[in-house]
Amino acid sequence: MGRAGAQIPESVLFVCTMNAVRSPMACAIYQHLTGGRSKAASAGVRPGLSDPFVVAVMDEIGIDLSDFQPQGLDAIKDQNFEEIISLSPEAHHHAVELTRIMSADIFYWPTIDIALIECAGSRLDKLKAYRAVRDSLFKRIKREFALTSGPTV
Repeated sequence: MGRAGAQIPESVLFVCTMNAVRSPMACAIYQHLTGGRSKAASAGVRPGLSDPFVVAVMDEIGIDLSDFQPQGLDAIKDQNFEEIISLSPEAHHHAVELTRIMSADIFYWPTIDIALIECAGSRLDKLKAYRAVRDSLFKRIKREFALTSGPTV
């Protein structure tokens, strides 16, 4: 369900468990589609490690995440966001806790944790799994923020 007719929020925080796959993808896609009209950040309940498959699949759609470094929620503790979008159950719990110190609307978008999917097989099989997560986030962001123009995947 999109926000037809609504303006995009001034600031959005995307949160997942380790800020290595889902939240950096979502944040970068959001920034790409909004053209910088809205402040966006991503964080994890705890920081993970950079994921080369994320860099590869985002590069396929023209978004460079080669310099991205995962960060934990403590890195954004002094910032305020109008909306927090959690992408994992653990992140959602922490997003609720964040509302003790900031006034933000919280949305939960359950998103597959690629780290939990058995990606045994070829590099191509792994890339397909990452592309599926990327493409689902891309479509959801376009739909939820009523972004009708711009690129597609």
